[in-house]
Amino acid sequence: MIEVSGLSVRYPQMQALTDVDLHVGEGEWVLVTGPSGCGKSTLARVLAGLIPHAIPAEVQGQVRVAGIDPLNQPIAQTAQSVGMVFQNPASQLFHLKVYDEVAFGLRNLGLDDSEVAGRAHWALEVTGLDALAQESPANLSGGQKQNVAIAAVLAMMPRVIVLDEPTASLDDQSIQRVMSTLIGLQEKNGITIVMVEHRLTAAMKHADRLVAMEGGKVVFDAPTRQAYQNIELVNRLGLRRFTDGKTLPWRTLIQKNGHRVSSETPLLELRDVCAGYEGKQVLHHVDLQIHAGDFTALVGPNGAGKSTLAMAAAGLLKPTSGKVLFQGGKRPRPGVDVSLLFQNPIDQLFTECVDEEIAFGPRNYGCFDLAQHRITLEQADLISLRARSPMTLSIGQQHRTGLGAVVALRPKLVILDEPTLGQDWGHLQQLMNFLDQLSRSGMAVLLITHDYKLVYRYARKVVLMEDGKIQRQGYLAQKQNAQIVEEEQVEINYS
Repeated sequence: MIEVSGLSVRYPQMQALTDVDLHVGEGEWVLVTGPSGCGKSTLARVLAGLIPHAIPAEVQGQVRVAGIDPLNQPIAQTAQSVGMVFQNPASQLFHLKVYDEVAFGLRNLGLDDSEVAGRAHWALEVTGLDALAQESPANLSGGQKQNVAIAAVLAMMPRVIVLDEPTASLDDQSIQRVMSTLIGLQEKNGITIVMVEHRLTAAMKHADRLVAMEGGKVVFDAPTRQAYQNIELVNRLGLRRFTDGKTLPWRTLIQKNGHRVSSETPLLELRDVCAGYEGKQVLHHVDLQIHAGDFTALVGPNGAGKSTLAMAAAGLLKPTSGKVLFQGGKRPRPGVDVSLLFQNPIDQLFTECVDEEIAFGPRNYGCFDLAQHRITLEQADLISLRARSPMTLSIGQQHRTGLGAVVALRPKLVILDEPTLGQDWGHLQQLMNFLDQLSRSGMAVLLITHDYKLVYRYARKVVLMEDGKIQRQGYLAQKQNAQIVEEEQVEINYS
């Protein structure tokens, strides 16, 4: 179904792939992984025909997918056999309603109205989007947008589906729903699946093979379980360990409300905050306190209001009622007091090179320090990329650049909205260790994530949001739950 031979791809500023060979049989499910910037997304774009037709690059080698040569075939023809879900779902969504987004490809195929409606409603149902069919994609959460992009591709029923980190912004229920749908398509329709992923556990249970990449080359290609027999490879590539443990709902893990009792003035306080967009209320009477040195994880299902809370806390969204108070009532200075790393890092990268991006804030405020600048570059693993344009980086590298820029001014509170997209565990762990050090020195961290492992390893407080409300708060002390994160354990205590 997929034959790649001697594939090399070079962008204007860098070599992305070098002499890649890959064979994927019909109906096979292949999981592609490796460190950020190793060429995974480039390979996916070649298979979908985006390179070289939509993304300029020098390409050598031969590629055939579903009997098509995507290097020489118009994208419109390739798209009828090969569907792709991008890392950043917003880049492929443009309609005013979710239903029209999912039906768009079907209408372009000239299908009659009844078949368009049937396929679109099926795709919406299996991705859990039925209730959002008439909503605007622009008003959805990042995870909901990801599901819309997946539904639009599923509705086309292509012979090959290429997914670039489809689970990065999804809650556990949505991940299981997507996996179940893909399993059904593979078993009933013989669909061939190529999935690029860093969060391996959910897909490892179903994938036939694991392909690991490093430096633009394939360095491992074998049945999935064999990869973890090579400890040196796992550690070198920063692969996440596979675990059979079933994740439990946050409501089960956090048994009851728990609130920190402190006489100190909160660093940031949300007091009875309501907020939303275009007349639609998302946050409902939210109360939250964050103190200096807190490392707090904000968790909950897609669409719960987590990103809206982040925007309000950062002063980027004015509440419709209630108050956001910084240090008892002061107005925070952007970047210096509260900084926010967006879900899509490209929204806040704008300079000519990575080095300039990290230095921009400190220089703007007249507090640039060369030694601190270098520490930030090192901790974000950006030294080798400092001369590169942020626009030429992989999305994982862009996330690291965005995070470096956010913490460069050492704000009193840094908010991270789903920072795991595009990040291998090695880079993510390095970044989180850096933030943990800063937190223990007094900086507060608010981490928005669906990543169980990240929460249990780093968060000292967990806040659960559902339906725009904070439902429960707890504190992590001893680690006692091996089902959740490998050999780590967790116990949630309350004051």
